[in-house]
Amino acid sequence: MSDLEARLAAIVRADDGLMHVLTVVRAQDLPDWRIFSGAVYQAVWNALTGHPAGYGRKDFDLGYFDPDTSWDAEDVVIKRVAAAFDEPFASTVEVRNQARVPIWFPAHFGEPYDPIACTDEALERFVAPAFAVGIRLEPDDTISIAAPLGLEDMFGLVLRPNPNRGVAKDWGRVVEKLTTRWPELTVRGGEAT
Repeated sequence: MSDLEARLAAIVRADDGLMHVLTVVRAQDLPDWRIFSGAVYQAVWNALTGHPAGYGRKDFDLGYFDPDTSWDAEDVVIKRVAAAFDEPFASTVEVRNQARVPIWFPAHFGEPYDPIACTDEALERFVAPAFAVGIRLEPDDTISIAAPLGLEDMFGLVLRPNPNRGVAKDWGRVVEKLTTRWPELTVRGGEAT
């Protein structure tokens, strides 16, 4: 485990809400699951900037991978996960089958999205390296980390477009929203307005 991975694991363990979500989701035994995006990078940014755990977090993105890409199969998982939580978690854990993303992503975001083979491959397509981090609480209580674009941007408070894809169409809105909450962020590249 690298130093940044160890720091991330310590930050996650200190965030009671995030640990609760990880523990409950682990018990659901979903295939190839990860908590990713805002629930992870915001926990780190809060720790680095002195904000309390949970500051700025609107939800917990939960991805899993099931080759059954039917809406009905995903809906069963969404309802099962929601039923495992009390509020406010029942309505803030956002569940998505990553195998289904190519079906709805182009219409929703106006960008192509080729099929993927696992949840971790989805991380490579996130709009910023700081967002492309996924975590899972393993059966032995270790926290496994997937970060195909590295952890440096997240820990460096750097917000820049993913160099492996075009700048997201809503990049300016994303930057504005996040720099309002975390003015310590440094924005590099892309359109900031």
